[in-house]
Order: sequence, then structure tokens, then C-alpha cells
Amino acid sequence: MSVPAGAGAPVTTAGAAVAPSEVELGRRVFRRQRGRRAVLASIASTLVVLVVVYFGVVNTPGWAAVQQSFFDPGVAVTTFPDVLLGLWLNVRILFFASIGVAVFGTLLAVVRGLRSPVAFPLRVLATGYTDLFRGLPLIIVLYLVGFGLPGLGVFPRLAPEFWGTIAIVLTYSSYVAEVLRAGMEAVHPSQRLAARSLGLSHAQTLRLVVMPQAIRKVTPALMNDFVSMQKDVGLVSILGAVDAVRSAQIDVANESNFTPYVLAGLLFVVISLPLIRVTDAVARRQQRREQIGGTV
Repeated sequence: MSVPAGAGAPVTTAGAAVAPSEVELGRRVFRRQRGRRAVLASIASTLVVLVVVYFGVVNTPGWAAVQQSFFDPGVAVTTFPDVLLGLWLNVRILFFASIGVAVFGTLLAVVRGLRSPVAFPLRVLATGYTDLFRGLPLIIVLYLVGFGLPGLGVFPRLAPEFWGTIAIVLTYSSYVAEVLRAGMEAVHPSQRLAARSLGLSHAQTLRLVVMPQAIRKVTPALMNDFVSMQKDVGLVSILGAVDAVRSAQIDVANESNFTPYVLAGLLFVVISLPLIRVTDAVARRQQRREQIGGTV
């Protein structure tokens, strides 16, 4: 069997694979060469930009004073153990807050998606909740929860990191709920109808049909919300929790130097980078899946 000129993929005949045409081989060589040139151009342009930025910053009149105040290696080494110990508290808060946000946000999304007239009051409450906490700044929620709820005298004396975790869960659940609801509404109604016609209950339809597709559609957006939450856990320091930010603040007062703040910021970047890279990889994978056969 002859292969048409320009064929894009090998053709099989009776189980035997036919070699790609000369045109296709030429295209593959061209793509590899273009890829190598693109990598070299990217490296060169990045180096040029870094050199220009470096010399531009170093040659500013106040660079020496800024370097001494914000980038002192000696202060960074001295305060690193304290800031790292405080970061461990941020990691623990993030762990429990992630679980709470995932559970509560999913519950809110499901309630907002209920169609029954009997569930109308619940939908109104869920809508009001998401509107309220998406509009309130997190720092205000931290003040209201961290100082207001203990002031009622109803709850026992609890650590400030506990109230900080509650405030983060309340705030980010509203964002996650809206993202999940958008994913649920993106699932075609025929999927629900087909599931119900097979005898699945409403709960089974959500669990087995709707939610898996919804989560897959909005995974990059959900992961971005969790990346934002990773850095916002540093705000619990305003309640008195000795986390990385509070430890850095104490060291700044002791050392009369702002380097601990820079150190704390870099540590937050370090713990955020893995999830950021995973988010980018998931987004690229989803884009490739959706564009199969559509790339020219």
C-alpha cells in the first residue's frame, strides 16, 4: 500500500506498520531543530535580562544600604532556625485548613446545586455565605474570628492558630465552593439524566458522575486557590501565633534588620513552588487533552 505524500502518522496495513514518508521525516527534523533554537534563544534572553537587572539594581545610589538592611547573610544564618520553626506552624495550619476547605467547600457547592424547592432556604443561606466571605478581606475575618468569637465567653480558651485556621477555612471555602459549582454546572445535563435513567439516586449521581467530571474540569483553578491559601496562612501572625512571619518580626526587632522578613518570604516561596509546578503541569496536560487533533 502506498503512503500519500505529507501523511502525518504511520499507516498500518494488516497489522504491519508503514514507515513515515520523507515529507514527515523532514518535518520531524525541522521541529527538533526549531525546538533547540528556541531553547538556546530562551537561555540567552534570560541571561541578558538577569545581567541587565543585576547591574541596574547594584548601581543604584541606595543599594549598599538596602543590601545591608534586607540581605545580610549573617543575620539570615542567625535567624534561620527561628523562622524555620515558625514555618512548621504554618505548614500544620495549612494541612488542617486544606482538609476543612475541601470538605466545607464541597458541601457548599452541593447545596448551591440543589434543584428541589424544599432546599430553597439552604440555597439562600449558601449563596449568602459565599457572597459574604468572598467579599470580606481575610484579615478582617481573622480579627472577627480570632478576637470576636473568644470574646463571647462561650468557647474554652484556645490557641490563636486554631482560630486562624477557622478563619482561613471560612474564607477559602467560599472561593472553592464557587469553583466547584462552576465545574458542576459545566457538566452537561444529559450526564445527570443518563445516570438517573440507570437508577442512580441524586447522591450517587453527584458522587459517581457529576463530581469526578467537575473536579477534572476545574482542577487548575482549585490548585491555584490552594496556592493562594499557602501564603495567606502567614496572616495568622496578627492573632499572636508564633509562625514564620511572627518569628521574623521578633528577630527584626532584636537584630534591627529586615533580613528575617526576606528569609520568611523565601521560605513561603519554597513551600509553594512544588504545588505551583504541579498546577502548571496539570493545566498543560488538560490543555493537551482538550486540543487533541486540533493543533495545526
